[in-house]
Amino acid sequence: MERGVNPDLGLAILRVVVGVIFIAHGTPKLFAGGMEGTAGFFGSLGIPFPLVAAWLVALLEFLGGLSLVGGLLVTPVSLLLAIHMLAGIVLVHAQNGFYVVGPGSGGIEFNLLLIASLLVLVFGGPGIAAIDGRRAGTAT
Repeated sequence: MERGVNPDLGLAILRVVVGVIFIAHGTPKLFAGGMEGTAGFFGSLGIPFPLVAAWLVALLEFLGGLSLVGGLLVTPVSLLLAIHMLAGIVLVHAQNGFYVVGPGSGGIEFNLLLIASLLVLVFGGPGIAAIDGRRAGTAT
């Protein structure tokens, strides 16, 4: 290993941080009364069965985030979360431009970064200290 280079550690750090971000977005929906607001917003977008969709999204964000933090089912969870972020771009953020803050506030920038991060986990693996790696017998 080249000095200072540890891709497995980098993947693990990315996996945990992205997982925490999704937990932080799912938690208020599930535990702080955010389900009604989320369902109302989904309904305003024309999403069918907005309350069901809100529950699915909240569970995906929260449980998917927990799954990433623990390194369990990283590939399928990352793909589902990337699709969720792509839907956010198409349905909400694209009309606001690129930037999250500043000109074009609310744009695609953050979603795009999350999609790229999730795809790195899909193609790079979960990194060290992941349940997936332990189950496969490859963890260090």
